[in-house]
Amino acid sequence: MSGRTQLMWDDAVTGYDFGASHPMDPVRLALTMGLVRAFGVDGAVDLRSAKPAGDSTLRLVHREDYVAAVRAASANPRAADQDYGLGTVDDPAFAGMHEASALIAGLSVGAAEAVWRGESEHAVNFTGGLHHAMPGSAAGFCVYNDPALAIARLLELGAERVAYVDVDVHHGDGVQAAFWEDPRVLTVSLHEHPRTLFPQTGWPEETGAGAGEGSAVNVPLPAGTGDAGWLRAFHAVVPELLADFRPQVLVTQHGADTHFEDPLAHLAVSLDAQRAVMESCHDLAHHYAEGGRWVALGGGGYAVVDVVPRSWTHLVAIAAHAPVDPESVVPASWRDLVYARTRQLGPGRMTDGRAPAWKSWEDGYDPADRLDQAVLATRKAAFPLRGLLA
Repeated sequence: MSGRTQLMWDDAVTGYDFGASHPMDPVRLALTMGLVRAFGVDGAVDLRSAKPAGDSTLRLVHREDYVAAVRAASANPRAADQDYGLGTVDDPAFAGMHEASALIAGLSVGAAEAVWRGESEHAVNFTGGLHHAMPGSAAGFCVYNDPALAIARLLELGAERVAYVDVDVHHGDGVQAAFWEDPRVLTVSLHEHPRTLFPQTGWPEETGAGAGEGSAVNVPLPAGTGDAGWLRAFHAVVPELLADFRPQVLVTQHGADTHFEDPLAHLAVSLDAQRAVMESCHDLAHHYAEGGRWVALGGGGYAVVDVVPRSWTHLVAIAAHAPVDPESVVPASWRDLVYARTRQLGPGRMTDGRAPAWKSWEDGYDPADRLDQAVLATRKAAFPLRGLLA
């Protein structure tokens, strides 16, 4: 491997804008890039853009008629076809929607290409992680499924084993669906239980089909799960799967909406635990992925000032091997930017003041504990299909 970590960025990504009343405010992207620059982390990466994903790339995952429908809605939002999930409350149509969505997809595909070709060990696209889009429809604020497109491009380039780990609060349903019968792709999703959160999928029994049986792993966590439970579940499932699968590339999705301040979900995870999982993903890539190949993506996150920029700045810094000390004071210049853009006061430090710890699964489990019940259900459903002990 050669070259520094690549950070994919283009100012035009802020054109992915569903409107002023929509929770996915593109200011979260601009503020994240502003905080990366305020800490000087941009000096530790190679900053680059990429071409928007073209039709041939989009068709690796999406149907031709769906891409045509997105183009039509992009040109005339009032004519959006709701049969394709466009023009809905979750996914309002907007002018330039195809172009902005294709750009974000192109950045993730470019990140995957750079890592596969050895231009860099790691590549980050925090503007991506739009994991709900299906082959023929938009869903859950997602128009094109950039994680699935990045993985599909890796397969097209010759990858035989790609692992996808999704720690967004919502189930990574679109990526799972794209590779449901493909044994070359292992999808692992930790998310709030489908009984209490969109998209109401991601049960332990969803394990793939056909040749891909056992290639989907889902850990649905009880609402209210905090740092100790979230980290316990991650470490009880993910490292063992990756050690067995030995991916050539690790792709991870780091939605910040697991945070206790997020307005759209019900987990109680701190910034410090999110950072701990980022560090673990980095370490797992170096231990189990060939050459440490790691593609890290953003995702959900709707506390757009207090949480998302800090979380993803940590992600970029960890991938760049230039981590930001959690005790660091947030630069005043960035807080000024926050106020200028949002009229809100930005957070003061890069930590929530937590010191996350968890109990190892190897030390035993409590059959009466809801978190342990969730982990055990996942292990019993998926692990034997991979020849692993539940």
